[in-house]
Amino acid sequence: MRWPAVKSGGLGVVAMTYVAVDYLRILSPTWHERLQPVLWTLLALVAVTRIPFYRHWSAEFRAAISFLASMIFMLSALLFEACTVRFVTVVLGLNWHNGRPPLPDTGQWLLLALNEKLPEAVVEILRAHIIGLHHYLMLFIMLAFSVLFESVKAPGLGLGARYMFTMAVGRLLRAITFASTILPSARPWCASSRYSIPGHPHRWAQKYYVPYASDANAIRQVIEWDIAYVDTVNYTADYRPDWGSMSFLIDFLRPNTSEGSSWYSLLKKAGGGCNDLVYSGHMFVAVLTAMAWMEAYGGFSSVLIWLLVMHSAQREVRERHHYSVDCVVAIYVGILLWKMTGFIWSAKGGTGDSRLTKLGKIQGRLLQAAKDSDMDEVRELLKDVELGNQESPKQGPSKVMWLFASGTIFFSLTIVILAFTWTSDG
Repeated sequence: MRWPAVKSGGLGVVAMTYVAVDYLRILSPTWHERLQPVLWTLLALVAVTRIPFYRHWSAEFRAAISFLASMIFMLSALLFEACTVRFVTVVLGLNWHNGRPPLPDTGQWLLLALNEKLPEAVVEILRAHIIGLHHYLMLFIMLAFSVLFESVKAPGLGLGARYMFTMAVGRLLRAITFASTILPSARPWCASSRYSIPGHPHRWAQKYYVPYASDANAIRQVIEWDIAYVDTVNYTADYRPDWGSMSFLIDFLRPNTSEGSSWYSLLKKAGGGCNDLVYSGHMFVAVLTAMAWMEAYGGFSSVLIWLLVMHSAQREVRERHHYSVDCVVAIYVGILLWKMTGFIWSAKGGTGDSRLTKLGKIQGRLLQAAKDSDMDEVRELLKDVELGNQESPKQGPSKVMWLFASGTIFFSLTIVILAFTWTSDG
């Protein structure tokens, strides 16, 4: 039994239905509590019922190694980013955060000016919390699962591997970027309301930054001499817990007595930090989802997702989670990185390219059969080319493939639940 491919916009309708149902959390929390579990249960059941009819498990099996490797790479990148976020938040101390005004942002000025010019209804739409980080992750997961309906080119694990690999590269570049120059938050109260960090700067900052931070003559002199000439022997000491082999992290994470004795629990509290982190991580995820959707599925739903990305960008600036530059950079970095990782998975080529390769291999035999007027041989060779690009519908999946399929679905659904739980607060 072969189910018809769902390529008539069904995936786009499901995606927009998901976003609309989740927005009921604001419009009508009661209906949201009723409809959201029904929607997710229905989607899960429909996906599970497609498993016996999916014809590309061998392709998924071949993509499993790159999928797992990309996941490990991404988790490592996120760990590095969490360490870096904590470092740039604590290195200058709480007093620096409290006394540092936000940077001038022309994007913020523009949005405030538009509030005065646009109709109130339009402004309220721009202010609305329509979509967040976990929505974009869920939209991508829906896109990857749609291989079960042949809406997207298989393998779905290949698409997932490309998404996570690109995410990891982008996160590493982001961490290197915002650690290079420490910028003040667009929300000056952030650090004091979220963290219990030392008020004084780290000894590195006490030696290399504080003496040359505001005095013009000191700055001129350090440029001329190219040496940290101010004597700062009497450093203000920091609390130093016993972290064993991880003690090298103390200077980077600067733990406090009230934050517990575990370095891991400290990193879990890092969150989004309280500096401006160039570029926006939320926008980077949104752009990757939009790029994946546009390449893998296309259609009018891709336009809608890009509109949601633009809505998210102006909200990031409007609510002062980021400066405008963070959103602009995230958009073009996301686009460029996605374009560069097509070697992992691509919606282009594939079947047509492999068919041409197969034809090239049998070209000699095909010409000989044609010369001999052996039409049966010609038909048999062409049939082999056609079937070589598909999994044979006559031969059912082996027990190993059934085990792999069950494990893949269970693992994927677990990731869905964890992603939804860990990112539901944005």
